[in-house]
Amino acid sequence: MLTKLSDGTPIHCIRKPEARMLDHHVEGYLQHGIQINPGDVVFDVGANVGVFGVRVLQKAPDVTVFCFEPIPAIADALRANATLHGQGRMVVIEEGVSASLGQATFTYFPNTPALSTAHPEQWDENPGAFKAAVKSTMKNPPESMRWMRWIPTVFSGLIAKHLVKGRHTVTCKLTTIAEVINTHKLDRIDLMKIDCEGAEWDTLMGIGDEHWGKIKSMVIEVHNEDGRLDQVKQLLNKQGFTRQVVEQEEGLENSKMYNLFALR
Repeated sequence: MLTKLSDGTPIHCIRKPEARMLDHHVEGYLQHGIQINPGDVVFDVGANVGVFGVRVLQKAPDVTVFCFEPIPAIADALRANATLHGQGRMVVIEEGVSASLGQATFTYFPNTPALSTAHPEQWDENPGAFKAAVKSTMKNPPESMRWMRWIPTVFSGLIAKHLVKGRHTVTCKLTTIAEVINTHKLDRIDLMKIDCEGAEWDTLMGIGDEHWGKIKSMVIEVHNEDGRLDQVKQLLNKQGFTRQVVEQEEGLENSKMYNLFALR
């Protein structure tokens, strides 16, 4: 289906409110020194329907965005947006990103596609965390959805149950960052954005030692399970990303989700 973002930009999506919510997060990625410049090459790992990719193309001319999305239903909407906005500069890769080539089983949530993941245990083992995330979203919606603030948060549990209703699994192909760099003969990646619902460590493990130096900046959503945030920070520091900022989005202060901004 087609909807419009806050500034009137048309966007293909699966759920209209989710498209606006994703747009709400975009500006949050582009801070702490993270910029889009003319001619940049950008990797969007966990692209969903491509809202971030579309906004990146609007930031500067001649930008190319490689968009990774493994779930077929979501990738269809992503391709539609690449056709609508990309003019050949949105490269859609219908594969998940991991440490090695192969396949994986993903859990697809039709009522909230952005949470589809190969790691459903992050919600299954702690359903309270999902309810808390829904509650925080209700308290801190984008300006275009400020009506959500009027919904009593006591309903967050019922909303959470609805969002995970109809979940099912799909088998998807996996690629690696190194494989894509080699296939497309890329000599640089100006920005790598990773938001892949718990698979960020596997994504980083698939870059390959010979390619780390090609990456100029990164913004990563880190699910801080078993000390993962410190692991990622140490790995990036070792690879030359000595400028790092960690923050949590408003409303997620009590969650395990952090955004890590890293530059050389």
